Amino acid sequence: MSSTTGDSRQNAPFREIPRATCERLLSEHTVGRVAWNAPDGPQLVPVNYAYYNKTIVFRTAPDGVLSQLARRTNVAFEIDGLDEDARTGWSVVVRGSAERVTQDFNLMELWTKAGPVPWAAGNRPLHIAISPRTITGREVVAR
Repeated sequence: MSSTTGDSRQNAPFREIPRATCERLLSEHTVGRVAWNAPDGPQLVPVNYAYYNKTIVFRTAPDGVLSQLARRTNVAFEIDGLDEDARTGWSVVVRGSAERVTQDFNLMELWTKAGPVPWAAGNRPLHIAISPRTITGREVVAR
């Protein structure tokens, strides 16, 4: 049991990650999970992504499950890093809205330089962008 006085907060198992660090982690990684409330219930799907102009961008097939996000949809997006042996880790959660990228300039940039290249096989021409409303992170530290 932990004490609630003195320096007990320094020994807390969780610590907030500052937003700037969250954004750095988003830019350094390329795989995350997107979650939303689909018509048939909650969905959670892994995607590879790029952090581009302070948005999360991924590509999908126009007839796949992720194509539901072409119309503005509230989503959550999460990345993490874990060390099971050390029992430490971190996660970054983005809450915002997803929708199809339609601006020609952005699409040209995404196709030629900044965009993600899907790991999954098949034609995936539909770019979906997640515009963050909030970006939060926390880490669990060794006791």
